[in-house]
Amino acid sequence: MSIGYACLVLGEGNTAFSRCLLKNATDDNIRSITLTNLLALENIIDYNTKNNITLFRISSDIIPFGSHPINKLNWQAEFSETLSRIGEKIKNAGIRVSMHPGQYTVLNSPIDKIADNAVAELNYHALFLDAILTDSKSKIVLHIGGVYGDKSKSIDTFLNNFYALPEFVKKRIVIENDDKNYTAYDVLKISEMAKIPVIFDNLHNMSNPSEGSNNQYDWIELCSKTWGKTDGKQKIHYSQQKPTGNKNAHSSTINIREFMDFYEELNDKNIDIMLEVKDKNLSAIKCINATNNSVSIGEIEKEWAGYKYLVLSCSASFYNDIRNMLKDKNNVDVISFYGIIERAMLLPENIGAQINAAEHIWGYVSTKCTPADKKRFEKLINGYKNNTVNVSSLKKHLLNCAIKQNVKYLKNSYYFYL
Repeated sequence: MSIGYACLVLGEGNTAFSRCLLKNATDDNIRSITLTNLLALENIIDYNTKNNITLFRISSDIIPFGSHPINKLNWQAEFSETLSRIGEKIKNAGIRVSMHPGQYTVLNSPIDKIADNAVAELNYHALFLDAILTDSKSKIVLHIGGVYGDKSKSIDTFLNNFYALPEFVKKRIVIENDDKNYTAYDVLKISEMAKIPVIFDNLHNMSNPSEGSNNQYDWIELCSKTWGKTDGKQKIHYSQQKPTGNKNAHSSTINIREFMDFYEELNDKNIDIMLEVKDKNLSAIKCINATNNSVSIGEIEKEWAGYKYLVLSCSASFYNDIRNMLKDKNNVDVISFYGIIERAMLLPENIGAQINAAEHIWGYVSTKCTPADKKRFEKLINGYKNNTVNVSSLKKHLLNCAIKQNVKYLKNSYYFYL
């Protein structure tokens, strides 16, 4: 089993992607942004390799306007060396990658222009996956699209447009149940006709369930039968509902006990699970560690180094609970460790705890700060105490100080990103 995340990394430098507006999309700008984004992707692959994350969804925004006529670059040839190097790293690390075009990629649209744009977008995604030397196990995830007043006709439109795709695109397509129009049952019927693998999405299934008595594990098992040998292991999407968000809004982090309940009920654990969650890689590492019966104390201490100031900023009591827990080097309760962190993150903002954490971090950077940095810190922390400055401004200043001094221990702290 591989557990992965989508597109972006939290707490790791030089991994952010750049974009530009259509009006600024000159050849030089597109070329510059493409290189920046490819190098960011390479850094993400290095991060994943270092952290034993072997499932990752690549952002569709890697190549600016990749499917738009304004991008006239032969980017496959121009960046072939970089693309091949990234591909080799992916292959050597055993990472399975995928891509997921956005909501405007609607293959079954009754408007020809929209359907044509969807074809161009799918071509671009397949070209990119080819350019980084991946095989047919690296997929492009696609929703069926709209209903347009006639679901049967809309399915026929999808199938006709799918059949017309080039073979190098078709072999990469997988389809997913969505939260409004096409249930797991619908997508399986389409799969039966077109022989397309199906990704089951648990949160979409909760929002848009199929009729009948099948539970989510039944649907996962039925979807497993659509994956052939050349498609790789079955892949599913897993997310949790944000408690106070709109229906189908993804949670900020994966609740580890809820995830473990789901995991334990899986009939076949030899599947790939893509997490769709706001804290991305952090939840992926959490779930990987929780499902690893031999996770070491060193791995958990590494995790604690990332979380410690975040927890301290929420609750000194929870901070001390974890410190005491980690004194026992022979008995690591991974679920309880993450459970305390999650409970801390759910607490309302505590001004005293936030000041304690900020001053603790300031103690590490203050001696090398400029007088201007020191003056700004005093202004910000006094403003926060008096409720005239929000905590994000204080955190931003502390992060800037850590970055200027290249204090990796601090600048990668999750305190600054959650």
